[in-house]
Parts: sequence; C-alpha cells; structure tokens
Amino acid sequence: MAFIINPIDPVAFSVFGLPIRWYALAYIAGFIIGYCLFSYFTRRDDSEICLSKKQLDDFLTYIVLGVILGGRLGYVLFYNPMFFITHPLEIFAIWHGGMSFHGGLIGVIVASWLFVRKNTFSDKSVARNTFRILDILAVVAPIGLCFGRIANFINMEVMGRITDSPLGVIFVGGPAYPRHPSPLYEATLEGVALFIIMLLLYTKTKLRGFPGAIGGLLCVFYAGFRIFCEQFRQPDAQIGFLTSWGLTMGQMLSGIMLVAGTAIFILAIKNTRK
Repeated sequence: MAFIINPIDPVAFSVFGLPIRWYALAYIAGFIIGYCLFSYFTRRDDSEICLSKKQLDDFLTYIVLGVILGGRLGYVLFYNPMFFITHPLEIFAIWHGGMSFHGGLIGVIVASWLFVRKNTFSDKSVARNTFRILDILAVVAPIGLCFGRIANFINMEVMGRITDSPLGVIFVGGPAYPRHPSPLYEATLEGVALFIIMLLLYTKTKLRGFPGAIGGLLCVFYAGFRIFCEQFRQPDAQIGFLTSWGLTMGQMLSGIMLVAGTAIFILAIKNTRK
C-alpha cells in the first residue's frame, strides 16, 4: 500500500509579493549551519586552519559562488547541454531548477583553492591548506545535501521509479501510480548517514592529520550512496539510461568520483607519511 500525500506548496511564504521557495530556504539553511560548523572546527585547539572573522565571511562568499556557479554549470554541461545551447539565457534562470552536486563539488574545490591562494597561512603549501579546508567541508557538506534533497521532495522533482513497494508515494493530483521517494532516500544516506560518518572520521580518528584523506573519503562514501540511490531514482527525461543495462548519468559521474576519491585518499596517506 503506497503512501498518499498532498503536495506541499513549493513556495514557503511571500515577502512583499516575492515568493520565497523551500528550495531557496534549503540552500540558505545549509549555508548558515555549514558556516557555523566550519567556524567551530577552525576554532578547535587541534585545528591546523585558523581563520579570522573576516576570512570566514570571505570564505563563505567563495563557497556560495562555488556551489551555485559550479552546480549550475555542472547541470548545464552534464545533464542538458543541447537545451542550453539553444536557450542560452536559461543558464541564468536558476529559479527554474537544475543543479548538479558533482558540478557543485568541482566549484567548491576551485573556490577553496582560490581562497587559499589569496590568504596567508602558517603552512605555506597551497595544496595542503586547500585539502585541510576541504576536509572540514567534508563534514559540513552533507548538511546542505540533506536539506537540498528534502526540498527536491517538496518540489516533487527527481522522484523515483514506479514501484509496488510499500514505501511508494502517490501525490494527490499527480500520476496515479506510486513512485519511490528517492529524494528522501538520498537525504537519509547522502545527508544524515554521511554527516555522521564524516563527523566521526574527523573527530574520532587521526585522519585529519593527513590533509585530503577525509575529503577523499567523502567522495568515496557519497559516490557509493549515490550509485545505490540511483537504482530507485528515475533518470532525467532528456537523458534516460546511458546504457542498455541501466547506467545513469548520476552513476557514471559518481563512479568517476569514487575512483578520484580513492586516489586522493591513498595519496594523502602516502604523502603525509614521507
């Protein structure tokens, strides 16, 4: 028996006639909580990255731009390039939806590197400092992922495949067949579970002494969770399956991410032990 749910209005409230959407609130909440948590970790006595209040505020700007620009360009290039070639102005219409985690990840990496290049640290190595920052962001990122996937569910987007599972969901007024609530699966695994794993790795192990190791493991765990969840998620209509045996774009990008994360983790351990 499927769950029958009344659709939730994607607009949370309006301010002077301007609609404020749950999706926007999810991003705002992710950035605010992430900022507070990142600030906490940089203030710890054992932190090798110490930032002033101004640097923290500047870094937030870098990250916001990295997430939005990287996420949007990733969606444009990975998921719907032909549409945006013929409708280039739609690239800037982010309120119409369309963000890619993998693109956002690349944007965050570039933003972190640019921030480190601009600022001075006790350790002069740009690479090590960038990886130290990315290790902390590996703990923070799942929070935003969780909020984002919940917003996906509210918007009834990136929903799952048709199922006869008791976990299936039918939205009143929508198609009469149940679908997997795949955004909630992803919120649970890529958000809650991944946050717990990353937090324990950062606070209860010695891995933070190996710059890049925790960031590499984020890539590994996220890729594994995403590949699993894609088994329940309906592929984007404009792409469909990439192969006859059911490979999706999300699985392919996550497979590349899995290999890259493993390589980063191994190199982080080897290079720090030298």
